[in-house]
Amino acid sequence: MKNMGDFPTFLVVGLLIFSCLSYVRSDASDHRYKDGDAVPLYANKVGPFHNPSETYRYFDLPFCSPDHVTEKREALGEVLNGDRLVSAPYKLNFKEEKDSSVVCKKQLSKDEVAFFRKAVDKDYYFQMYYDDLPIWGFIGKVDKEGKTDPSEYKYFLFKHIQFDVLYNKDRVIEVNARMDPHSLVDLTEDKEVDAQFMYSVKWKETDTPFEKRMDKYSMSSSLPHHLEIHWFSIINSCVTVLLLTGFLATILLRVLKNDFIKYGQDEEAADDQEETGWKYIHGDVFRFPKYKSLFAAALGSGTQLFTLTVFIFMLALVGVFYPYNRGALFTALVVIYALTSGIAGYTATSFYCQLEGNNWVRNLLLTGCLFCGPLFLTFCFLNTVAIVYSATAALPFGTIVVIVLIWTLVTSPLLVLGGIAGKNSKAEFQAPCRTTKYPREIPPLPWYRSAVTQMAMAGFLPFSAIYIELYYIFASVWGHRIYTIYSILFIVFIILLIVTAFITVALTYFQLAAEDHEWWWRSFLCGGSTGIFIYAYCLYYYYARSDMSGFMQTSFFFGYMACICYGFFLMLGTVGFRASLLFVRHIYRSIKCE
Repeated sequence: MKNMGDFPTFLVVGLLIFSCLSYVRSDASDHRYKDGDAVPLYANKVGPFHNPSETYRYFDLPFCSPDHVTEKREALGEVLNGDRLVSAPYKLNFKEEKDSSVVCKKQLSKDEVAFFRKAVDKDYYFQMYYDDLPIWGFIGKVDKEGKTDPSEYKYFLFKHIQFDVLYNKDRVIEVNARMDPHSLVDLTEDKEVDAQFMYSVKWKETDTPFEKRMDKYSMSSSLPHHLEIHWFSIINSCVTVLLLTGFLATILLRVLKNDFIKYGQDEEAADDQEETGWKYIHGDVFRFPKYKSLFAAALGSGTQLFTLTVFIFMLALVGVFYPYNRGALFTALVVIYALTSGIAGYTATSFYCQLEGNNWVRNLLLTGCLFCGPLFLTFCFLNTVAIVYSATAALPFGTIVVIVLIWTLVTSPLLVLGGIAGKNSKAEFQAPCRTTKYPREIPPLPWYRSAVTQMAMAGFLPFSAIYIELYYIFASVWGHRIYTIYSILFIVFIILLIVTAFITVALTYFQLAAEDHEWWWRSFLCGGSTGIFIYAYCLYYYYARSDMSGFMQTSFFFGYMACICYGFFLMLGTVGFRASLLFVRHIYRSIKCE
């Protein structure tokens, strides 16, 4: 009960995390309207369809703008998501139909025509929100029919939008936007063009209840043929897990059984033959690793990221991250990461003290910077790129101040409190065998027992269990596909943890059997190596499965994916080491070590 003093600190953290669940939940608009009432319509952003990170403000293109452009006040997650909602030039009052209503008449200059033509050539789309329901559409089209030379292509801008709105009694249920293919502005030549922008609104009653109006967006990822692929992925992963665990368990149990029999012989028999294998290094196997401060910091950061992932899955499974709940995921990531920093501080400092480390303050600083440092540097570079491009991904100064305040007033104090609690825990490292004064020399090992080779083996198997699901996640994060099958994703995550733990334990045993006692860092690197494979998959996805292009999109994709894969490396490395530590303690506790 000596650690009960630490309980209030983490009880507070737990209560804060619990309270944040209601903060993250951002339910859809529940407005009721009367005939003729103004329904909020916001224009959000425009950008190249194939470059999801490269988005701009709606009125960066020379559309008709209202007399007074009103910016919608946005939450932190919406700003991080690149949303910049402003009042749209269209008026869609409740149940009020319009036919070819003129928004504005405008003479496009040569520069504006060239600007629009470039946007049409890059497949620019627009996004709006009507009563919190998303509206998508392309701003124009390129006529390539019967033309092989790009100089012969014709470029057209859509100037008439048809809004089709479904309602149920006094609520908006669904909205769609169709572009009139016959109402076009020719942008092919560099000359001034007169354009008359118009819109029509049609209303139709539906029986769909308000509570199910978002189901339309979730269904796209739950179509039968998509579910078949997901379940095939699950079955494939499960078969991989069963074969792997069965095969390795059979080998390990048989080998360990023989080892226990051999090492359990009486002392006379043991004196007659020299010790070999993993028992031979019992005096070195619990020798503390090099760079123990860095090792403890990596464990602390990995534990925090694992906790963060579990909480995100909890929120996803209870339905917080429904489609187009703008910024909910980013808000959850920021808030929960800040509130779980105490876990990183406690884990790192307590383990560092168990390893007989002296400078726990430096260890705490290293823990706080190990993941946040690279993430901050990456953000600074990418935010600068976004500012140069004038993209909505560039965070406003006020948002940066808010994030700095969260880090200063929440993350850092909780990290320090967790560190103090970890230092005061006075826990001792549980080693079943005494460590000798001088380390044994490690015998020369063949190339296939090197760290790089074992990392490749350890990373490939967990990656093979998740790679099918990875495509859908990438298509959602770096594309416009909607992903809502979080239950399947959670199963895949559990499989990933099991395979990572088991393959790391197996490789740790083979390393110890070869009389190599430096298993601490090796188990961490082998467990985390799946993150390297995921980053290698990024290269494949970028060049073979996507149409992303341009410096900004490329830098955002590889920059932020590097941070995500680094987070996976720390998290899975922690899982691998913890599993190996349990295994090593178990086998050395089962034999008689002198």
